[in-house]
Amino acid sequence: MSVAKKEYKRITTKTLVDMKKKGEKISMLTAYDFTMAKIVDSAGIDVILVGDSASNVMAGHETTLPITLDQMIYHAASVVRAIQRSLVVVDLPFGSYQSDPKEAPRSAIRIMKESGAHAVKLEGGKEIKESIKRILNAGIPVMGHLGLTPQSIYKFGTYTVRAKEEEEAEKLKEDALLLEKAGCFAVVLEKVPAKLAKEVAESLTIPIIGIGAGNGVDGQVLVTHDMIGMTHEFHPRFLRRYLDLYSEMTTAFQRYSTDVKRGDFPNDSEQY
Repeated sequence: MSVAKKEYKRITTKTLVDMKKKGEKISMLTAYDFTMAKIVDSAGIDVILVGDSASNVMAGHETTLPITLDQMIYHAASVVRAIQRSLVVVDLPFGSYQSDPKEAPRSAIRIMKESGAHAVKLEGGKEIKESIKRILNAGIPVMGHLGLTPQSIYKFGTYTVRAKEEEEAEKLKEDALLLEKAGCFAVVLEKVPAKLAKEVAESLTIPIIGIGAGNGVDGQVLVTHDMIGMTHEFHPRFLRRYLDLYSEMTTAFQRYSTDVKRGDFPNDSEQY
């Protein structure tokens, strides 16, 4: 089991590649606002993902599809203002890069200029190769995302594990190699068999970050609200809850309401 061997003052895309070379695991969590990002960054998390999962977690949508580029920029700018160490990666939202390769760099440039983020993330392989090349040509670092790609949920029709069949597994391996050759600095693998994810991680020189992809990869990412138990309806196998904030916050709110209604809050020491 590898452990971190060096304290990095500031995480960059090069840092992540170096960490892989040294066998140091990479930690990655989501954040969508200043307060949460400040806590995540101060905890020493290597990468903060401003995920389009904000569509679900912050706005209550069923999928990631409704969130807009303007909304992603708003969340990303809030996060960037909080961080001192973490690398900030921002999801390009659905519709901002898939259909028109010329639109992709425009979307990525807006995110970088208006939020101050450090990199963008795109879902897909061969089908978005041209978009990735154009973004990289603009000097913007790109993180890839393969396996279960939530922006394509209506194409898949399910959130089940991907690449269990040989044909899809081979395509995933080909796409991962394509992303590395194109110039991506890392790739997220979501909900794929652990054996396959390990094989991909060992075959590439860039880091593979897993979510539901086993422990044979170079790092892990989770949605922060899930792992601290603020959300409680979501129970995938890959999720480890480190806190049960839903219950603790509910209890705190109930106690506050009771104290207000009883006239116990504020007490004498809580008044001017």
